[in-house]
Amino acid sequence: MTTVAVIQPYFFPYAGYFRLFAAADVVVMFDCVQFPRRGWVHRNRFPLANGELDWLTLPLAKDGRDVRISDLRWAPGARDRLSSELRRFPLLEHARDADIVRRMLDVDATDVATYLCNRVEDAARALSLEKPMVRSTTLAIDPALRAQERVIAIVKAIGGRRYVNPSGGRELYDHPAFQREGIELRFFEPYAKSMDSVLARLVQEPAERIRHEILTETKLVA
Repeated sequence: MTTVAVIQPYFFPYAGYFRLFAAADVVVMFDCVQFPRRGWVHRNRFPLANGELDWLTLPLAKDGRDVRISDLRWAPGARDRLSSELRRFPLLEHARDADIVRRMLDVDATDVATYLCNRVEDAARALSLEKPMVRSTTLAIDPALRAQERVIAIVKAIGGRRYVNPSGGRELYDHPAFQREGIELRFFEPYAKSMDSVLARLVQEPAERIRHEILTETKLVA
């Protein structure tokens, strides 16, 4: 049974995000949807020198409110701006020589959506949780489909028979709708560990410890 996860490409999300990589055979980066400006796609919180958390935000060009994640663009001078912002966060500034941080600053090499997917892949690789990743924009999905129907179409396009999602998806997805399409719907229990960015943790903790935490917390329920 092929298990599929569908999720937006967040900017170095919390460790619990990577339960999707632990549980799924294929992870689909949901980049065919509207960019959530107040979400976690382009930003995350890191500690300042005084210990308070503040946003590190990717320097994006201004676009219309309906812009899709796949169509995001870099602002002029994005690399220099991101590098300058890093100085506000001692934890990241002191880890500039770490491969995962150096790659984070390489914003000129690709478009924004590819950059975001690559950073998710970097973290999954560091955690030894790599899985095949597919961008939803590469699939022949009817653009008229919305919400649950679009997710079901994506899972079917991948050949999936099980769909896994964080516990918050209970408000979005309906078991009978998936069952009618021959897809088993499963959710994770709420994550009981640290909600800090996985990047902040990877530059401070052994990756194997974080991986063990993720695997321990990968509990699927109906």
